[in-house]
Parts: sequence; structure tokens; C-alpha cells
Amino acid sequence: MTLTSLIFFPILASILLVFIKDDLRVRQFSLAAGFVEILLALPLFTYTPGGNVFQFVERVPWVPKWGLNYYLGIDGISLTMILLTILLLPLCVLCSWRYIEKRVKEFHICLLLMASVCIGVFSALDFVLFYVFWEAMLVPMFLLIAVWGGPKRKYASLKFIIYTLSGSTLLLVAIIAFYTQTGTFSIPEMMKHNYSFTFQYWAFLAMALAFAIKVPMFPFHTWLPAAHVEAPTAGSVVLASVLLKMGTYGFLRFTLPLTPDASIYFAPMMIGFSIASILYGGFVALGQNDMKKLIAYSSVGHMGFVTLGIFMFNLRGLEGAVMQMINHGITTGGLFMMVGAVYERSHSREINDNKGLGKFLPAYMFFFGLFSLSSLAFPGTNSFVGEILVLIGAFQNNYWVGAMAIPGALLAAAYMLRLLQKMAWGEPSSVPGWHGAANKKKFDINLREWAYLVPLALLVIYLGLAPGLTLRTIDPSLNQTLSKIQTLQQQPSAVALNIE
Repeated sequence: MTLTSLIFFPILASILLVFIKDDLRVRQFSLAAGFVEILLALPLFTYTPGGNVFQFVERVPWVPKWGLNYYLGIDGISLTMILLTILLLPLCVLCSWRYIEKRVKEFHICLLLMASVCIGVFSALDFVLFYVFWEAMLVPMFLLIAVWGGPKRKYASLKFIIYTLSGSTLLLVAIIAFYTQTGTFSIPEMMKHNYSFTFQYWAFLAMALAFAIKVPMFPFHTWLPAAHVEAPTAGSVVLASVLLKMGTYGFLRFTLPLTPDASIYFAPMMIGFSIASILYGGFVALGQNDMKKLIAYSSVGHMGFVTLGIFMFNLRGLEGAVMQMINHGITTGGLFMMVGAVYERSHSREINDNKGLGKFLPAYMFFFGLFSLSSLAFPGTNSFVGEILVLIGAFQNNYWVGAMAIPGALLAAAYMLRLLQKMAWGEPSSVPGWHGAANKKKFDINLREWAYLVPLALLVIYLGLAPGLTLRTIDPSLNQTLSKIQTLQQQPSAVALNIE
């Protein structure tokens, strides 16, 4: 019942929040609920890599007449995503402590519900149950942007909902198609079937478009910058750290195991979109002056590395993809928290309004520097591990693919070092009450900010220096995901990946 408790405890906590009236008590209760969720997740650390494909399995008839089951289970890939989601819940409460001043109760209810449905997405083994959680995610995320967002929140929230609902409709069509072929909604059972190439062709296109929008891949990315810029800090953290991973998780969980022939056939197209995402995200980020928008476009580039690693069809590429999913969640989540922290002080997200902070915010700039170096994949940080594995997988597959991805790494260094240089050593700006304060030290990070930045900083260093445990956890699941595709590639009649 571990997974069930993780899914339904935040829902129970959100119901109890309804009866709390004081805003401070709401924040305290939500923070306590986040820590309880972490305690409920402790049994997940007994997960055995290399054991059964799916562990912590729970299966209860839901609608027997239609063959629907409440069917949960996790492998190494979903385990890492669930742990990341649970870790971020109390950190999001902390980073919103002063940022959210209106409808505080409703805001925290949305946060708790987001955690619940995200865990459901990563643990569902019934395709319809997966789709229910997938769609349920839209409601709290839409509200986070539309109610607590910036001046253009209505436009951003509407664009978010239209894009994601469009992709979800195609995903529903694919679910029905697989049911007509197999007579079951069980994802493990679907993985055991072989499908005709024609069926895989159309099923892949339907699923891939839904997942590409969620990632988002170029050219389906335009909803992301608007959503990030307008969302509150916690909304941006959840969006970048968890929601974007649902798209790449979908590629790993569904397209590769269920449509291996079509995955091989469409791999050149997916690789092309991935390279375009890497380069486009990097070039556009380089010209931004709004910190949130810069980080948003950097996410397009970073997630391009993830999809590139997935469609290399080798272990190193997939390892790098999953590591980048984790690392992007940690690093980009940390960067959005840093932007939120400085916005509370200067009331501006413009780089030019926040220059020269290294002169009187040393602790702040330490964390900002660490997350910035991680974002550009500096050796010794977590993102370096993921990016180097993706590049190794790319060069193992095709020399030219690897060569085309290299400029993306250089662009990341360019825009992050530009941002870091201006904020740390630039000529101080003249924002009223900001640089002219009598006691500038009081603006440095406080105890609450230490509390939500330190865990992420430790993970940046730990995963950068000792990624072995994480790799051992995900490798058996990745080998299982690759098994069908590698078998097909070894057959003379298989549709071979050929980009040369």
C-alpha cells in the first residue's frame, strides 16, 4: 500500500486544509504534510535493482466490466521520478512562504494535488489510470498559473491548457487503439504483444505528439516560456522539475517498448527535433534579459538532450537521458527558486535590475553560482554526468549526431556564464530600496531559504561526484526497455537507424 498512501495522503491533507482558516497555520500544515509524505516514501528505498521488472505492485479491480484495474507499480525509472516529486513538495511550500499572499489555502491545496497526480502518473500500470492522472494534472497546474501568476497569466494558462489538451486527445486515441489490439489496459501485458508496423506507425505518431508537447520539443515549445514567466515560483519549479519529465517518461514507458519498429523508423526525425531543441533553446536563451525566460528557454535545450539520449537506442544514451531528467529537475528547480528569492527583494526579474549582487549577497551568489555551473554541465556537478552520457551515446550511435549536439553545450556555457557574470560582478543597478539599503547584509538569504536550497545543492554535488547508486538503480529497467529495439536492430530485415 506504499504507492497508494503516497498518492492519497496529499489528497487527504488538501481536504483537511479546507478547515484551516489562518494563513500561517495553512503554511505550517502544508509543510508538515510534505515531510510526512517523505516519511511515507521511506519504504521505496527497499527497491531492489535487478529484481522484478515492477515492484511495490498493487492491483485491485476498478471497473471489471471494462477490464479496468487500479494497477500500480514502479521500476527504477519511475522510482527516481517519484522521489524527486516528493522531495520538491516541502521545498515548494518553503519557497512560497512569503511569495504567495492571496488565496493561500487554495494555493497549497493545488500544490498537494499536483504532488498526488504526479506520483500517480509515474506509478500507474493501467493505461486508463495513467491517463486519468495525466489529465488530472492539468487542473491544479492551470490554477497555479491562472490565479497566482503574473500580469499575462490568463494568456499563459490558456495557452498551456490548449496545447496539453490537444496532445492528450491523441494519447487517448492511442490508448483505445492498443485496447482493440490486446483486449487489456494493462501496460505490462501490452508490452508482451507484437504489433504490425502499420499499427505502430500511427500509434507512435499519436503518442509522440502528446509527449513532445509535454517535454516540450521544438517546435511544440511555445507554451513553455509563457507558462514559466507567468507562474509563481513554486509553479515554475513543479512545471520544470516534474511536469516536463512526464513527456520523456512517456517516451521511455510507452513508445520504445510498445512501438519499437516505429521508434526505429522515426528515430531520425526525433533526433532532428532534439538537435533543433538544443540549438534553438540555447540561442534564444542567450538573448534574454528576463531571468525566468532565460531559464525557461534553457529548459527547451536541456530537455532536447534528454530526448536525444532516448532515441540513441543504447544504454549510455538512455542512462544520460534519465540522469538529465533527474538533474534538470534539481538544477532548474533550484534556479527558479533563486529567481523567486531575488524577486522578493528587488521586485524585478530583469538581469539589469539585479546586477552586482556578489558584493553584498555572498551566500545567495554561492548557491546561484552552484546551480548555474550545474546548468552548464560543469565537471563535478550532476548535470555533467547526464550530459556526458548522452554525448557518449550519441557518438557511439553516429559521429555527426554527437558533433551537432556539441554547440548546445557551448551555448549553455555562454548564456549561464553571462547571467552569472552580470549578477555577481556587474555594475550595481539602482533599484529603489535595493542597493541603497543601509544594512545590505539583511538582504542575504535567511534560514527558510537555506532550508530549501541546501538539499538541492547537496544533490547537485552528490550526483555529480557519486552517480553510481542512481545508475545501478535505473540500469535494469533501461536494459528491459532496450531489449526489443536491440533485437530488432540485429535482424537484417529490421528498419535500421541510418543518418549518415
